[in-house]
Parts: sequence; structure tokens; C-alpha cells
Amino acid sequence: MPKFTGINHLAMATGNMDETIRFWRDLLGMRLVAGLGKPGYRHYFFQISDTDLLAFFEWPDVEPVAKKTHGLPVKGPFVFDHVSFGVQTQEDLWDIAARLDAAGFAVSDMIDHGFIYSIYSHDPNGIPIEFSCMVEAIDIRKHPQMKDIAPSQAAKQGPDRRPDVWPEPESPIPESERKIFPGAGSELFHGKK
Repeated sequence: MPKFTGINHLAMATGNMDETIRFWRDLLGMRLVAGLGKPGYRHYFFQISDTDLLAFFEWPDVEPVAKKTHGLPVKGPFVFDHVSFGVQTQEDLWDIAARLDAAGFAVSDMIDHGFIYSIYSHDPNGIPIEFSCMVEAIDIRKHPQMKDIAPSQAAKQGPDRRPDVWPEPESPIPESERKIFPGAGSELFHGKK
């Protein structure tokens, strides 16, 4: 099985990269670590942590989405509710709340979810965002908790992978069939077109 290192990057979209940079880099302190682009197209990356990035495409006709309350059920086609960024301490949450408020962004009260403390807001693109820190001494990654009084059938089977659900590959992809094709940015970083 592969060993995951975190979220390589979440890819969002904006119609205003400068406003997006000012929010994520200047207000929240995420470093702007890569930028790809040409007229009519940009793809910029912000560093969340040592292993995680947040990316934005800038497309000229993108408009901010209508603000949605985090976790409020919706009907019809739907993909994304919100993204939560982890911080180390409650003090970090209070700092972020103060920064958001000072910059004129609505921010929720701090919420105790039992295993995490969270605050909620929206970025300039209307993207629903949460900031969370673990409740001390309750680490669901080390000690999974199923507190649902009516868990789904798959959830009842426990937290760990069940190898009998999906077929295993019969063999690895042969070296002769492993091809890597250049994509946006390859020409900028290592000259491939």
C-alpha cells in the first residue's frame, strides 16, 4: 500500500489572484511558493505545512461563490462543503480569528466538537474555510472513535483498510509502460515542452 504524506495540494479557483494572495499569504501567512502562468491562466501554490499545499487557478470569468453555511445539508449536485486547516494550539485559533476580524472577514465563535476546536469563515472567493486544532489528549488518529449511534454498514467494519473489498493488482505496471508526460510548468522548472 502507498504511504500518504498528507494533501499534496487542494486546487481551488479564483477570478482575482491578487486578492487571493493578499488573503492567504498576507493575512494568514501561507508562503507563496510557486507560480505558473501565461496570459489568461495562472496556477499559484501556497505552503500550508511541510507536506501540504493550497493551489489556486486564476481564470478570468470565475466569480466568488455564494456563501454557504459549513456543514448545512444541500440538495442536488454538490461536490465540496469546506476545507479545514489544522493549527497546533487554541492560541493559534484565537490569533487567526483576530486577524480575520481585523481584516473585515466574518468569523464564527470557537466551537468545541469534542475532539477538535474550530472557527469558521470564508475566503474572498466565498470558499468556506475552517481552522481546527486537536483537543489535547484526544487524538482520533491514534485512537479512532465511532460515536455515530447509527453507523453505516462499512463504518461498522472498523477504521482500518479491508483488503477483501477491492481486487489487488496482479502485478506492478511494467517499467516499459511507465511514461511521464510534460504538463503545465514542466517547461519552467526543467525545460520540458
